[in-house]
Amino acid sequence: MPSPLASLIATGTKLWLDSVDPDLVASNRALGATGATSNPIIIRDLIKTGRYDDQLAKLLEQGDLSDEDAAWQLTDQVVRDAQSVFLPVWQETAGNDGYVSFELDPLLEAEDCPLSRDEKVQRYIELGTQWSADHDNRMIKVPATEAGLGALEELAARGVSLNVTLIFTDDQYRAARDAIWSGAQRLDSLAKFKSVYSIFISRLDVYTEKHVPELSDAAQGQVGLVNVKQIWQENQDFWQAHATPLAQEIVFASTGTKKPEDPPWKYVAALAGSDIQTNPPGTNEAVQDSGLEFSRTVDQLPPQEVLDEIAAKVDQQKLHDVLMSEGLKKFADPQQALLQLVAEKRAALV
Repeated sequence: MPSPLASLIATGTKLWLDSVDPDLVASNRALGATGATSNPIIIRDLIKTGRYDDQLAKLLEQGDLSDEDAAWQLTDQVVRDAQSVFLPVWQETAGNDGYVSFELDPLLEAEDCPLSRDEKVQRYIELGTQWSADHDNRMIKVPATEAGLGALEELAARGVSLNVTLIFTDDQYRAARDAIWSGAQRLDSLAKFKSVYSIFISRLDVYTEKHVPELSDAAQGQVGLVNVKQIWQENQDFWQAHATPLAQEIVFASTGTKKPEDPPWKYVAALAGSDIQTNPPGTNEAVQDSGLEFSRTVDQLPPQEVLDEIAAKVDQQKLHDVLMSEGLKKFADPQQALLQLVAEKRAALV
């Protein structure tokens, strides 16, 4: 009998790690993970351990580097190290897997950001071009905000591999997909064209418990899964009609459970069989210890009456507005905390 994670991968799921911690990257690669993703929380937590004090001190000793510049240079190096682990996967799959995602500056979406929408768009394009240059297996992570969406066509036209994040609704997904496809058609060749769309799952169920308590027991706790499975099916249909050499995939994101009574593999088990799961390290560990054998479930939906109830009772616009507001705060605050930590390290190390 295969191990639980091996059985998950055997269903057709690509397993990515929601971390670039070198130790976790190595251990999860050994378990079958083929990619990873980074964010400011992960980088901050790594710096807090002291494991990067020597590297950070060397950066900070350069008098012309600000705290922000040092944070980004260290982030770049940590992501590079993870890329080196997954590069053989990228090579073996001819660019279809083996990526590590690099998140662009979350402070572009902070409430106090002074830039206009158009200036933010231009900044996303500049940063995406800069941080993707000369990287085979790096994906640039752009949020599905107004400005982020506005940058996608040009980034795709420049050949940047893209991971669109903070997607909660099908409208966001369509806007991102259509912009990227429009940009891709400006490329000389689609041979290296690659995009993924990170749909958040568990946060939707947290939202409905608070804001839609009238959902039945059968529907409550299923909204995130129904939403992402419907988007997954639409993505399948779109790219079957617009065939590309590489797969343009859904990333099943926010797969860690939020309720103690839910098994930690709730979302993992319900989405087995296709595309990419980007799981927190603790979720992968729990899955591996579960003793379970997984089978394809990604194309299985609840009964029609549950789908009808969700469609009738969940206001998609309100859901989007609430979760995007929360998401942007969770997006920007960790970057501010990272910069504060670097400032503290400067005082201690230099």
